[in-house]
Amino acid sequence: MRTMESSTVDFQLTRDQEDIRRAVRELAARFPDEYWAERDERAEFPREFYDAFASAGWLGMAIPEQYGGGGLGILEAALLLEEVAASGAGMNGCSTMHLTIFGLNTIVKHGSEQMRQEILPGAVDGSLHVCFGVTEPDAGTDTTRISTFARRDGDSYVVHGRKVWITKAGQSQKMVLIARTTPRDEVEKPTDGMSLFVVDIESDAVQLRAIPKLGRNAVSSYEVLIDGLRVPESARVGEEGKGFRYLLDGLNPERILLAHEALGIGRAALRRAVRYAGERHVFGRPIGQNQGLAFPLAEAATRLDAAELMARNAAWRYDHGLPAGKEANMAKWLCADAGFQAADQAIQTHGGMGYAREYHVERYFREARLLRLAPISQEMVLNYVSQHVLGLPRSY
Repeated sequence: MRTMESSTVDFQLTRDQEDIRRAVRELAARFPDEYWAERDERAEFPREFYDAFASAGWLGMAIPEQYGGGGLGILEAALLLEEVAASGAGMNGCSTMHLTIFGLNTIVKHGSEQMRQEILPGAVDGSLHVCFGVTEPDAGTDTTRISTFARRDGDSYVVHGRKVWITKAGQSQKMVLIARTTPRDEVEKPTDGMSLFVVDIESDAVQLRAIPKLGRNAVSSYEVLIDGLRVPESARVGEEGKGFRYLLDGLNPERILLAHEALGIGRAALRRAVRYAGERHVFGRPIGQNQGLAFPLAEAATRLDAAELMARNAAWRYDHGLPAGKEANMAKWLCADAGFQAADQAIQTHGGMGYAREYHVERYFREARLLRLAPISQEMVLNYVSQHVLGLPRSY
């Protein structure tokens, strides 16, 4: 975290930050749209892409330097993921690595030194994949109602439960898992009594089932069944019962990073649409000469640029140790909305061909749609703003 140098946001990127964008853009360009379309169609993890970014040292850019990382801030990580998404990789590219950036923040801040030494270097060099196990079928956004339970048994815990929509579980060796260690009806506050663990997912006590889904098919999501998984006490992150508080350390960075990913997808879609509008001729002139097509694209560009300012503001505030909950949530809402609008208009600009896989905008559309649902729905963001920004009564 940077020290506070100024109370004013500087939207001008530094030379180092511009260098990051340029280097990422050049590396990502080695994996064209056709590569991503093929991986998406085959539901095949983009191993070559992941290995290339691991070899270049990008995976751990926000992890402290003593563990092999770059020690950079959330803004630099956000710029990385925005460029990856904008290259045409979309969520298929970003989802291979963004868990390493924000998901391990809880270990950096609250894990033991032994745990940091065990997990972080491997995550940085790409040899260790870690997934994040929070969501459950019957709890959804209300994490306080999770039913996965870790029962104390001597110097270890025995875990039973079920998680759903767990990204990269099939490629991962470890899972950052939140489970109840005290029943909900026995704690003073619903957020108490939950603990965070780093568990081995390659176990006979863990079963995985890939979930067929609309998009981002190169990186699978899984339902995870845990039946009697024994976890040593040393695998617990921090104190027992405080897992939800530790979990919060990853939520604002997650929203900021995915906001930038939504921007990147929107930029990729807009780039394709503008090119097509300039090249496609009907009635003796390019279709982009018609205001009915030109104006919606101009509006999409305007919305993306406006949303970018909020996303940059959120990242700057987080990196400078300032409260960023409002800005992170608003950035996620605005960027997801702007990215989806751009992707939708890209299909409209292509007409019937926008529905064909050949031009790739249908894939951008499917991936942009995801960001209006995850990691938090647009409606839940508005719940947050209503309650915590406007001071209105809680509605749920």
